[in-house]
Amino acid sequence: MIKMRALVKEKPEPGFVLKEVQMSENLEPDEVLVKIKNVSICGTDLHIYRWDEWAQKKIKTPQIDGHEFVGEVADIGSQVSMVKKGDTVVSETHIPCKHCIQCRTGRMHVCKNLEILGVDRDGVFAEYVKVPEIVLWKIDKSIPIDFASVMEPFGNAIHTSLVTELTGKNVLITGAGPIGAMAIAIAKHAGAAKVIVSEPKEYRIELAKKMGADLIINPQTDSVIDKVLKNTDGNGVDVLLEMSGNEKAFRDGLEVVTNGGEVSLLGVFSGNLSFDINGLFTFKGLTLHGITGRKMFETWNIATNLLKNKIIDLSPVVTHKFKLEDWQKGFEIMNKGESGKVILQVE
Repeated sequence: MIKMRALVKEKPEPGFVLKEVQMSENLEPDEVLVKIKNVSICGTDLHIYRWDEWAQKKIKTPQIDGHEFVGEVADIGSQVSMVKKGDTVVSETHIPCKHCIQCRTGRMHVCKNLEILGVDRDGVFAEYVKVPEIVLWKIDKSIPIDFASVMEPFGNAIHTSLVTELTGKNVLITGAGPIGAMAIAIAKHAGAAKVIVSEPKEYRIELAKKMGADLIINPQTDSVIDKVLKNTDGNGVDVLLEMSGNEKAFRDGLEVVTNGGEVSLLGVFSGNLSFDINGLFTFKGLTLHGITGRKMFETWNIATNLLKNKIIDLSPVVTHKFKLEDWQKGFEIMNKGESGKVILQVE
């Protein structure tokens, strides 16, 4: 048995517990044991930390949570061939069954029997994790380790942004958290004419500026609808990238998408939504792209190329690093919206 430190959702209540746990050393033929170097905190982890309605419906306790990480291959199963001991790897967090119609037709990221690391099974807020070989992605040595640990959410930003053509289009991003901030740079490099951001928290407003936003609107002091229309000649935006998980932000965003426009929805909402879907969506002829995860492994390849060729710099987004023992500090500043991406150093 492997004894290790792990951050555990021990009971169905807010918070986590850092404790020593045991994990079997035995590996299935297709499994890989990874020694974790860095993990980063995701918005999903915040939902679990807060124990909101979504988390209560989804998470079974006790469980190790977390899913964004970089690590080193420590051991491999008998049938593993794509990675070897000592390789530095990151991981797709959508674990596919490999047998359903989605998996068989190139859509593993929406596998019918999907398991999500740190949500449906034990995750990576720990010193080690076991995952099937199919989800691992070896990283280029030129990519900084801090960037590697946030490649999973960077992939979210890529998939959300590039699911539609952005060249020459006006884009609204609702929410300038870490993924929204990454999406700003992606949209700019994809040729968006104007990138507008809606964000109420001062820290993240500054982050949006650093990532190249053309216009930032604070919805607590200005009308998003009025400002967007004024800055798009009354036409509204062509594309909405919803990153906030906030109902009002989403509703305002739908209001200013031009007729026939497109909506890319990544934000996770705490509960059910209630708004005029007929007036805001159906009668406007909008196209909605529901985004879950990344395309396997098209998005990972794009992320690797963008980072190793220094097309996009993620250093403004990675704002804080703490030891695993100081996990609570990381969650507190993320919960207040006073950070970009927060990394927990495990090794």
